[in-house]
Amino acid sequence: MPLLGSQNNSKKTANKAVFRNTTRCFKLTQEEARLLDKVATAEGVPRSEWMRNAILRALRPTQIGDPSLAEILGVRLLLVNVLRPLAAGQKLTAETFDKLLDEIGAAKYELAGKLASERRR
Repeated sequence: MPLLGSQNNSKKTANKAVFRNTTRCFKLTQEEARLLDKVATAEGVPRSEWMRNAILRALRPTQIGDPSLAEILGVRLLLVNVLRPLAAGQKLTAETFDKLLDEIGAAKYELAGKLASERRR
C-alpha cells in the first residue's frame, strides 16, 4: 500500500516532464527570504516553483490572467471616449464611432497586460 496517493505521484511525474537545465542565482536579505518562504508556503507550492512562476510571469507581461480585465478596460475606454465629446456638445459620427471601436479593440489587451504586470510588482 503506497503512503502517498496516486494523485501526488501523477502531479510530480507531470512536473518532471519538463527538463530545466540552467540555473540563475540571486541574493536576498533575511527578511526577503522569510517573506518568500511565507508566500510560497501560503500558496502551497515549493519555493523554487513559486520563484520560477513569478519570474516567468514578469517575462511575459502581455499574458493576462483574467480576460475580463481587458473587456472592462475596453468598456471604460469606450465610455470615456464617447461621453467626453458628447458632454462638450460635439456630435459623434458613425464613422468616428467605428474607428474608435477598432482602436479600443486593438489597445485593450495591451493596457490590461500593463496593468496586470504593474499589479504584480
